[in-house]
Amino acid sequence: MTSSFEFPAFPARLTDAERDKALGLLREGVAQGRLSQDTFLRRMELALTARRSEELAVLTADLRTEGPWTSRLFGWVGRVSAVSVGVRRAWQAEKYPKLLLPAPGPYPLRIGRDPGNGLRLSHDTVSRVHAELSLREGRWVLRDLGSTNGTTVNGHRVTGSAAVRDGDLVGFGRMTFRLSSR
Repeated sequence: MTSSFEFPAFPARLTDAERDKALGLLREGVAQGRLSQDTFLRRMELALTARRSEELAVLTADLRTEGPWTSRLFGWVGRVSAVSVGVRRAWQAEKYPKLLLPAPGPYPLRIGRDPGNGLRLSHDTVSRVHAELSLREGRWVLRDLGSTNGTTVNGHRVTGSAAVRDGDLVGFGRMTFRLSSR
């Protein structure tokens, strides 16, 4: 008989690291041609729903044939591959046109569709008088002038004013630029 303060012991829950290790072994198995795509998908589903370490061990038992050196080599190759993928993504990342910060002056740079603006953007999502950019106390400030489609800085909508600097992404309606001091 058990007292009300004793609970039956359940096996410890799988950690994310254990599950990730099993999924990594399955990915290596399919990459090496040791598992078919269908087998990989089925085992992946089972690994994601497994509750005990023994269940994961059964799913990867036929894939654990390499020694420590082979394991290190595959780990190293995986890390090198991740770097090359990161470089490729950065190279293919969307590039925005530059918007040069203006020379400091007594008046702000007005931005909009109206021909009287210092920077005229002829896009239908840009308001006639959309925003203004000015230098205040040594800092660049972008102010939305009540535009219909909004002004953004680094993806965040500007309500009122926002400080900006070289490298920031600024958007006027659906037009986006990267601020640049040169």
